[in-house]
Amino acid sequence: MQEFGLNNFKSSEEEEIIQKLKELITSKKLKPGDRLPSERKLSEEFGVSRGNVREVIQKLEFYGLLKTLPQSGTFVANLGVPALSGMITDILQLKKPDFKSLVESRIMLEMQVVALASERRTKEQLKNIEEALIAYKNKVESNESAVEEDLMFHLKISEASGNPVLNTLMLIITPEIITNFEKYHVCKNSMTGENIIEHQQIYEAIKEKNPEKAKRELQFHFKTLYEYCNKTETLMNINESVF
Repeated sequence: MQEFGLNNFKSSEEEEIIQKLKELITSKKLKPGDRLPSERKLSEEFGVSRGNVREVIQKLEFYGLLKTLPQSGTFVANLGVPALSGMITDILQLKKPDFKSLVESRIMLEMQVVALASERRTKEQLKNIEEALIAYKNKVESNESAVEEDLMFHLKISEASGNPVLNTLMLIITPEIITNFEKYHVCKNSMTGENIIEHQQIYEAIKEKNPEKAKRELQFHFKTLYEYCNKTETLMNINESVF
């Protein structure tokens, strides 16, 4: 999956292409439901690279503004012109999320995810969560980095929620969270026995099919991380300005 809107941010040329497509739509030269000209034709008409045209088409598809049909071409979504124009404007204004925003989003998502997982998980999904927990525990007890195992544990919970939209959102933000964890050494000192216990308690609540308990355990688990983000936000901003 491509994480448009997080990792793959727009170059100036891609912004130019999006803006020109918006102008075609607002001028009604391209109407809802119309077939988009070929990548080659758009590239020549806009005076831009074909590769960036392809990237923009994929991104606008991700946001539901375009739809490609096999052997038929790419079409403008059947939305009103004001809606299409407004959504494209919003896309042009998107900013790369900071780490704190990613963590806040993850916490809000997971509070819903863990409750649903507690209600809906199957025996096989519970086993997958347990295996992820064991992998995390082994890494921590071996004094190795367990960032990826930690996030995999949470992704297995997300899978068990039975909600593909929430699961997709988790998959979108996870790669960027891993990058920030490694870049800023976040929670390097918190991968301890206490964290193993917290993960274990979340797992037990899901096993017991107790959504309220699962939410309480998850909230407690994230408390330290959220406080850590607040304390280190200034340091992260300094590091960003240096690099």
